[in-house]
Amino acid sequence: MNFKWLGPVALLAALFVGDQIRINRPGHKYRLTVEADTPEGAKSAFGVLSVHPDRGYSRQGHTATKGDAVFVDLGGGRNLVALLAHIDKTVDLDGINYVALRAYKAAGRNPSFNEMSRMTGVVAVTGALIPVLVTFADPNDPSTARNVAPDDLEALLGKGFRLHGITAEVVPNGFWPLDFGGPLGEPVTRGIEAKLKWLNGADNSAAVAIKAAGLPAALSIDAKEAFTRK
Repeated sequence: MNFKWLGPVALLAALFVGDQIRINRPGHKYRLTVEADTPEGAKSAFGVLSVHPDRGYSRQGHTATKGDAVFVDLGGGRNLVALLAHIDKTVDLDGINYVALRAYKAAGRNPSFNEMSRMTGVVAVTGALIPVLVTFADPNDPSTARNVAPDDLEALLGKGFRLHGITAEVVPNGFWPLDFGGPLGEPVTRGIEAKLKWLNGADNSAAVAIKAAGLPAALSIDAKEAFTRK
């Protein structure tokens, strides 16, 4: 066996892997927490999202987020889901990329995008920064989705339900892509497909949910990306 090429091949492999990590690692991660008051007390859930700028050589990509919508079990069969979407005439799938950045700016911190990974502390997500909120009368049926106004949960969920608040907090990137938890760093949160099982289907059930909720979706969007981004 000729070993003279082993060193150069190993070096090229290391350079390739390192470059792929540089291109694909998150610019920053943030924890999005949704808390609601219910007749049974406060209920909350969170999801860690990773935000990835375009570092490719073509520069023809765009900033992207990976993670899942945040599903809050409110008890008594009720739920509240913060989608990975906003409304800007139609469903906007890009706004979630900048929720943490804009929330820190609104709190007076004013970081640049490249400084986000160094931010600390919890900031409120309010007003237009709040993602689209929906509820499912039956989580197993996408056609039961309804849009929930952040300032009037009682209209759909009943007396005693209100949005306590939504917050964002930058968390360390960790040793990506080995961020499996613990000292390696918090991984991106997954689990929405276990709660909304129809997301795993081959049909376009996500579009059914978006339509049922009365959201003005453009025909060109992938409705599933309002629930999960890989």
